[in-house]
Amino acid sequence: MSAASKTVSGSRTRRPAFATWVASLLAVMCGLVVTGCGGETVAADSDAVSRGSGVVTVGLITKTDQNPFFVAMADGAAQRAAELGVELHTFAGAFDGDWETQAAAVDELVALGAHGILITPSDPAALAPVIERARGRGVLVISLDTPFEDPETVDGTFATDNFAAGELIGRWAKARMEAADTEARIVTLDGYRAPISVDVLRNQGFLQGFGVDLNDAHERYDEDDPRLVTHGLTAGTTDGGRDAMAALLAEQPSVNVVYAINEPAAAGAHEALDALGLAADVLIVTIDGGCEGVRSVAAGAFGATAMQFPLDMARLGVDAVVDYVTAGTLPEPSPGRSFRDTGTTLVTDQPVSGIESITAETALEHCWGEQQS
Repeated sequence: MSAASKTVSGSRTRRPAFATWVASLLAVMCGLVVTGCGGETVAADSDAVSRGSGVVTVGLITKTDQNPFFVAMADGAAQRAAELGVELHTFAGAFDGDWETQAAAVDELVALGAHGILITPSDPAALAPVIERARGRGVLVISLDTPFEDPETVDGTFATDNFAAGELIGRWAKARMEAADTEARIVTLDGYRAPISVDVLRNQGFLQGFGVDLNDAHERYDEDDPRLVTHGLTAGTTDGGRDAMAALLAEQPSVNVVYAINEPAAAGAHEALDALGLAADVLIVTIDGGCEGVRSVAAGAFGATAMQFPLDMARLGVDAVVDYVTAGTLPEPSPGRSFRDTGTTLVTDQPVSGIESITAETALEHCWGEQQS
C-alpha cells in the first residue's frame, strides 16, 4: 500500500501507514525536506486564511498519481492553495482502485486536524464508512470527479456530469456512423467489474446517446441491442485498454466503434487496433480532454473526446473548504442537480450539425496535462 504526496504552501506531503517510512527514506536519499523525490515545500503566506491562529488545512486524495487527469487535479489544488495561503496535503492511491490507501489517508488527515478533505473515491461504497467518521469529527468532505451513490455521503460534489459526457460522445458517434451509412458494431471498454459510479454513468450515457435502449440506467451489460458486440475491462489504463482490445479483436474482428472510459484506455485500444492494421476502420470515442487525448483527436486516432476540467474541480474544492472555515457556508449544487457540474465540451475535427463542439486546435489552448506528453 502506498500513496504519493506533496506539500504546497506550508503543507507537508504525507503517506499513510507503510508508505510513511518509505517516504522518509526517499527524502534522506534525495536530500529533500518533503517526502518523495521531486517534492516541494513552500512556506505559507503571512496573510494566509485561518481559523483562529491556525492556517486552513486541506487534504487532497486522488485515485492515483499515474493518470494525467489526477496529476492535473493536484496541480490545480496546489495552485489555488498557494494563492490563498492554504496548507495542502496530497495523497494518491498506488493504482486506480486502491481504496484502502485512500481510507488510510482520510484517517491520517483527520488525525492531522485537516479542516477539509477533497477526494476522488476509487470505491465510493467501500469508502462511505470512513467518510462518515471524518464528517463526524467536523471535517468538511468534498467528492471530486466521482460521485457517491448517495450524494448525502459527502458535503458536496464537484464533477463532470458523466452521464451527459457519455451521451455527448454517443450522439456524435451515432451521427458519424449514420453519415457513413454503416451499421455499428460497438465495443465498450469500461473500467472495472465493480459498478463504480463514474464507470456506469459514462457507459450508460454513451449507449443512450447512440440510441441504445437502456433496460436499467444503473446497470451495465443488460442491454439487448444487436449493435453491442462485446465489452472489456481496462482499469482505466493504457495497458488495460491495449490488452482488452487485443483480446476482444481475436473474437470480434469486425468491430467498428469503440467507446473507452478514458483517454489512457482509448490510447491502448488504438495501439491494439493499429498493430493489426485496423485503426483506420474503427471510430474511437472517449472522455477526458487531456492534451495527449486532444492531440490524438488532431492526429485522427480518436474521433472525439469529451473534455473535462479537473483543475476547476480542485480549485472549487479548495475554495469550498476556505468558505466553510471562514464563513461556515457549504457548497451549493448546480440547479436541479445533486452536484456542482464543472462542465463538458466536445472536441472533434469532424463536426456534426446540431452538436456543439470545438476543434482540437482550439482545445489545445484549454487542455490539461501538457507535462505528460
